[in-house]
Formats: sequence, C-alpha cells, structure tokens
Amino acid sequence: MAESRTEFVPVERQMEILGRGAVDLVTEAELTKKLERSRETGKPLTVKVGFDPTAPDIHLGHTVLLRKMRQFQDLGHRVIFVIGDFTGLIGDPTGRSKTRPALTPEEIARNAETYKRQCFKVLDPQRTEIRFNSEWLGALGSEGFVRLAARYNVARMLERKDFRTRFQSGQTIAIHEFLYPLAQAYDSVALRADVELGGTDQLFNLNVGREIMPDYGLESQIVLTTPLLEGLDGSEKMSKSLGNYVGVEEEPREIFGKLMSVSDDLMWRYYLLCTGVSTEGIERMKALVVSGELHPKKAKEGLAMRIVADFHGETAARTALEEFQRIFQAGGVPDEVVEREIPVEKGKVALTKMLVALGLASSNSEAMRLVQQGGVRLDDAKVPPDTREIEAKVGTTVLVKVGKRHFARARFVASF
Repeated sequence: MAESRTEFVPVERQMEILGRGAVDLVTEAELTKKLERSRETGKPLTVKVGFDPTAPDIHLGHTVLLRKMRQFQDLGHRVIFVIGDFTGLIGDPTGRSKTRPALTPEEIARNAETYKRQCFKVLDPQRTEIRFNSEWLGALGSEGFVRLAARYNVARMLERKDFRTRFQSGQTIAIHEFLYPLAQAYDSVALRADVELGGTDQLFNLNVGREIMPDYGLESQIVLTTPLLEGLDGSEKMSKSLGNYVGVEEEPREIFGKLMSVSDDLMWRYYLLCTGVSTEGIERMKALVVSGELHPKKAKEGLAMRIVADFHGETAARTALEEFQRIFQAGGVPDEVVEREIPVEKGKVALTKMLVALGLASSNSEAMRLVQQGGVRLDDAKVPPDTREIEAKVGTTVLVKVGKRHFARARFVASF
C-alpha cells in the first residue's frame, strides 16, 4: 500500500501562523527550509514539547505553548507531547536560585495522569502522541549518560543565567542539575525532532538539544519559544504556587470571574496569547476602547467568554456570563451554592473555623486574614475586621460571601 501523503498549505502562510506570538525562532531560514522540504515530500515535521508533571494541573499559562502545538497540528504536522517522568526526578533548575526538590515517582505518576487528560482541552487527541521520556532515558543507562555528558562542557553550562548567577554568588549547584538540559536534549535525539517548542525561560535547554543533535548524525532542530504569561496579578509569571493562575479544569464561573479581575492592559496580552483573535482584530478592539465605542468591561467579557468556551463549551460560557452579570451587576447569588452543616456550641460559632469548613479559606490563618481585610459578609452584612465569633441559632442558615465571587451557605446544627 502506498504511503499517505499530507498536503500542506503554502510555506509563507505556515510561517505567518507559526510566527504569531513567538519570541525566539532559531532560525527562521532553517524553519522555512524544513517546511519547504516537508511540503515537497508530503512528510510532516516532528514537533516535540516537554512538560514535567511538577504540579497536578495545567493552567492558562501552559496553554500558550499548547496553542502553538495545536497550530502545528492544524497545519498537518506531527506533535509529540512528552511527559517528563524521568526529568521530573531530576528537577528542572530553570529560574531557580537553589536546587529544586525532586518529586517522588508516585507524585509524578499522579500528576502525569492529569496532564494526559487536561492537555486535550487544547490539543487534538486524535493527532497527539503522548510519550514518557523514561522510555529512552531510563534505557540509556549509566554508560549512556556518561557518553551524553561528554558532549557538553561546564563552561557552556555556566553561560546559562541561573547557573552563572548561583556560581558567582557562591550558591550550591548540584551536579545532577547539569544533567537536566542534557536529558532534555536527548529527548530530541530519541524522537528525531525537527522542531522543539518551549517558553522563553527554556531557551538555553532547547538550544542544548539543537547543539548536540549533529553529534548523533541528526539535523539540528528548530527552536521556537513562546512568551511567559503573566498571572492575574499582572506582575509574576502565572503559577499555581503563587495563586495567580486560571486552571483549565476550574468551574466555568470561577474562570470567568478570575479573568474579569485582570487589568485592562493585561487583557490585551491574554487576548493575544490565549485566544485565536487575530492581531488585527485585537488592534481594532483597542481602537474602539480608546474611542469610547467599546467599554473595556465588555471587551473583557468577550475574552472570558472565549476562554471559558474553549475549555467548557459555548453553553457554559453563556451561563457563566449571565451568572457574572447577575452577581456583580444586580447583586445576585449563584444558582448553585455549597451548603454545609456547621456545629453550634453555646450559641456561637468560631468564624475562621466556619470559613475553612465551608471551603472559603484553606486555613485558619487565611480565614483570619480575610476577616481582617474586611472581605467577609454574612447575609450581605459586612463582618467587622475584629470579629472572632458569631452568634448562631440551631436550625437557621446564613449566606457567607468572601470577596466578590465566593459564596457558601452555613446551616447551623447542634454540636454533639
């Protein structure tokens, strides 16, 4: 049977699509050449991207890279989603001021399962290959790692900013951290990658792969980086540990509310990196906002609608919009509010414990902070910042609101 041949769109159009939102492209001329050869032969490029499962969830920041992967898929190319179950044991030192604690195999396995599911919020499951890099790095063995390490030198490693900074300041650099860029580079060798994608903070690691591939008789991969998405605070990189993230599996109303909290300026960056709206379309919206024809809040609602629809569908996006408008513009309450039983002792309830029990705070200290900041309301009455206990009657309920978006209902019961 004759091998199937893929028909590709013109190279100029492919370059236009793939260049949108890209930061580094090493090199444009080489990518053009690879795309031309691909179009002539009908053979797709192999595009590789690695994700270490260091946390259990994929957030909006990850989707910037996933969207670029999807562009390659839609153009007919082969995309490999590499789960770094082996490299995760080393711990990526990128951007670290000290050695990263290594994850256990059990933690990596749990996180990897969520990555395998959540990546398909963006990627086409029918056209995505998922591979675990323990497949080839585990088989490399000690002799293979020694030979791999011999292909690079310490001087080149110390050109990397975070290594250089730590070395110059006398901070510890563990030997195994030098193995991380080499292990990532070997992923490209094992998969015979034509292109590797990553965030701008991965540029050094991606170039290590580009540099060692000829030593294995392979053509150097193209390196393409995408921007790091700022979190909801507009300053730090989006990160779950910083609490400034939007998770792809969060409830539609939670995603919508979070996106409505970003600044007007940051909204345009989210449009560029997290939606399919063209650069020209974004510029037109900006002009309408400047002229007063479009209110920034309406533009932001459009952004939230698009992103919720991408993750949960159009119906969920419309429902989230309607609920947001009802809660924030009409002072309403969500259709679904969690209700939990709260025990009453001597006619009183500890406020911080109640907030934790209702899932409105993760700890007593966080609950105390929310109260002190004046962010807690009971039946729409603001709780004074010095409140520690509230009076409660068995058999009654109270609607608890924290901040602008979080609601729960406490049903008071007898304590036994």
